[in-house]
Amino acid sequence: MSATPLVVSVPEPEYAQALGDLDGLDVVVWDMEQPHPRGAEIRLAVVPYMTKLRLADVVEGLEALEVVQLQSAGYEQFVDGLPDGVTLCNAAGVHDASTAELALTLTLASIRDIPEFVAAQARSRWEPLRLRTALADRRVLVLGYGQIGRAIAGRFAPFEVSLTAVASRARDGDELVPRVHGIDELPELLPHHDVVVVIVPLTDATRGLLDAAMLGRMPDGALLVNVARGPVVDTQALVAECASGRLRAALDVTDPEPLPADHPLWTTPGVLVTPHVGGATDAMRPRAMALVRRQVEAVLAGQPVGNAVAGPLSHAGR
Repeated sequence: MSATPLVVSVPEPEYAQALGDLDGLDVVVWDMEQPHPRGAEIRLAVVPYMTKLRLADVVEGLEALEVVQLQSAGYEQFVDGLPDGVTLCNAAGVHDASTAELALTLTLASIRDIPEFVAAQARSRWEPLRLRTALADRRVLVLGYGQIGRAIAGRFAPFEVSLTAVASRARDGDELVPRVHGIDELPELLPHHDVVVVIVPLTDATRGLLDAAMLGRMPDGALLVNVARGPVVDTQALVAECASGRLRAALDVTDPEPLPADHPLWTTPGVLVTPHVGGATDAMRPRAMALVRRQVEAVLAGQPVGNAVAGPLSHAGR
């Protein structure tokens, strides 16, 4: 191990405390809003959660930087600002449970008409009994079958649904689904599913994936649940489908985001919106700190970091 301490920046003191027992480490707290006086020495930098900062601005002057660690699973907005020779790591695994919980919550809330009951409660009105939809026996398609997609499928499975998984390429299934379908099969699969949960990353291939034609293939009364990124869905086409009453939507992400106060998604019948809070639970912080610790330990030991999504240590080979 080098006699020179590994300088790591973390966004909050709690993260520094979680690393306090490691030898050979110098931890500095830096929220990245202002230039850091020791920026030239930082080798691993942890980015604040849900930041709007541009990576290109943040890393300027960080001459020793080797690793940038995000606290989000999504990373597409940071790749362009990544300097040569620096590895970008996402937080895959940190948000699986929380995002999967919200996907299930949004589905149940929409299918069981919870927003309608909340509105009735605000009016102190006991709504008359009528037959309502159940999640049981629904056909659920999970679009995106990485770590979070599998966590979503695992939470849906006990609700007596039939599960279908779709990923970028077809492959063998697991204990949850007999087969993982390729994205090329999506047009043929959509007409046969009552609930479509979207959890694909935002890439050139997935931007606008669920356009008017794809949404039009969903059956009448189907529910679209988006916990991925807003631009994966054509917002205008989705508003049109929901305004007609043909489809419903439960959205934790939107396009644009944040959603302007006068946007039609707020008031379109059958649309439930939460403000991008899929991973924002108290389960996230300890998991994020555990990930940061693993990454720091890897660098101290001269080992490759995990979760590399761009840069010299990533599979992308950027």
